[in-house]
Amino acid sequence: MCTLAFAFRSFENYPLIFLGNRDEFYDRPTTPAVFWKDAHSLLAGRDMKYGGTWLGLTRRGRFATITNYRDLKSHREHLLSRGIMTSEYLLGKNDPVDYLKEVDSQKDSYNCFNLLVGDINRLYYYSNRSGETQNLEPGIYGLSNHLLNTPWPKVNRIKELLNGHMAEFSTPSTETLFEILANSERTEDDQLPDTGIGLDWERVLSSIFITSPTYGTRNSTVLIIDDKNKVTFAEKFFRSANDEGTEVKFEFTLEPVAE
Repeated sequence: MCTLAFAFRSFENYPLIFLGNRDEFYDRPTTPAVFWKDAHSLLAGRDMKYGGTWLGLTRRGRFATITNYRDLKSHREHLLSRGIMTSEYLLGKNDPVDYLKEVDSQKDSYNCFNLLVGDINRLYYYSNRSGETQNLEPGIYGLSNHLLNTPWPKVNRIKELLNGHMAEFSTPSTETLFEILANSERTEDDQLPDTGIGLDWERVLSSIFITSPTYGTRNSTVLIIDDKNKVTFAEKFFRSANDEGTEVKFEFTLEPVAE
């Protein structure tokens, strides 16, 4: 993912409300969200270049997502794909804290990243940029290509829009959350971060939904889990800058975790 917001145990009856956009080059081979044939419990899209994912949920409620930390000066070629970490957590059985300890021990094998792992009862954030694991308290969070809740304008915007939607309606609407993810408002130049990619690209990447001739939002995802463990997972998949998006939707109830 590249821009996301989530409400964790913040609204009554909804332990997790998540919305996020994954931005990538249009020519990078990608499959839309589906239950994987080689891992029937896992619902996720798939990066067909390296086999990992940027976001996923299992039928027993294991949840993970990742974003890049954008700093061109620190980027190194030939490191491992960051989507592997997300997939390994989702497909494994490790406690999230134990898993993040393993990640920390291998943090230099990847370019900079932000990783969220957990379930509807506990959620943890780790970045190899800070090297710290954070146990997230109930609240509304935003994340893009810097650390958690860094007040980039588009991070503030997506958090405010999510909070405003829930304050007005109290029941989350996938349609409205998709509208938030489709927000293409760009940031004024004097508020843009400097991440080493040049002013023109900072402008392109300053909106929640991104389009350019070669790079843009490929996946918009809405995930809602209520207090009855009912899951609504909806995704719009974009193949090009002019694509209106193909939507898929999954609804199911989380399976109980064996003691």
